[in-house]
Amino acid sequence: MAIEFVRNGSIATIKLNRPDKYNAVNEPMKKELAEVFAELRLDDGVRAIVLTGNGKAFCAGGDVSTMGNFSPKSLQARLRTTHKMLLDIDAIEKPVIASVRGAVVGIGWSLAMVCDQIIASETTFFSQTFKNIGVIPDGGALYFLAQNLGALKVKDLVLSGRRVPAEEALQLGLVSRVVPDDKLEAETLALAQNLANGPTLAYGVGKKLLKQMYMPALETVLDSELWAQTGVVLSDDHKEGAQAFREKRKPVFKGR
Repeated sequence: MAIEFVRNGSIATIKLNRPDKYNAVNEPMKKELAEVFAELRLDDGVRAIVLTGNGKAFCAGGDVSTMGNFSPKSLQARLRTTHKMLLDIDAIEKPVIASVRGAVVGIGWSLAMVCDQIIASETTFFSQTFKNIGVIPDGGALYFLAQNLGALKVKDLVLSGRRVPAEEALQLGLVSRVVPDDKLEAETLALAQNLANGPTLAYGVGKKLLKQMYMPALETVLDSELWAQTGVVLSDDHKEGAQAFREKRKPVFKGR
């Protein structure tokens, strides 16, 4: 299984489970995440959810091994699977905590940002690595970043693709708290228990109201991503970026 699911009383913990690939997101993982969050949305016994990763990293991004040879149809099918996963997480009315360490990269960062709280260990770093394979940020990355940062900061992160250490992410308002690595699980459980003991109905209503403050809505942004990314992924630059990644070399982009 690409994910692990554990239920402890009123708290559900979902773990990305490809530790040998630093939990890089593939198609089975997307589908399993969408399914489990859709089920948890209807499970009244679960009052708080933790999303985390097995191993040293939360998520090293998408599985690049399958990139570089898409048709428009196959790419759009892949993006729709990604979007369903994110929308099923976004739609849940219960509090969702991302508990992260190590790499939180690309689509992995979007997975964290779609949650309600992000607890990061001191070993965590974040990065918008889409530029490395010649594509635009997807997974709602621009939408989530723009909610917390001004345009200049968003451009800095996207255009540079640089690593953002946990402490800087905290200063930018991109994580809720930073804790020592050996305290991550305990701090996450304590927060999850606190939320599970709270007025979860009110939490859900509050989440709905907060989403109405942002225009356009996440669904609209993801629809725009669908056509925008389709054009970019068919470019020579993306093919070069994907090939360079597989060959472990620096890509040579030509802007076409």
